[in-house]
Amino acid sequence: MSGPSSTPRGEHTPAPGVTWQTEVVRVEQLVDDDAPDPRPNRKTRRAMKRAARRTK
Repeated sequence: MSGPSSTPRGEHTPAPGVTWQTEVVRVEQLVDDDAPDPRPNRKTRRAMKRAARRTK
């Protein structure tokens, strides 16, 4: 492992237009109370199957 450089590098300024412009956007969705429950995703389904196998 090498030690710190005796000549530090200058600060790098990015090229124009390369910096990220972030924007916070709300993506809330209202769901009716009588709507059916959504199907669990693959990871959850696999975990439920694994737990079911262990309890047999």
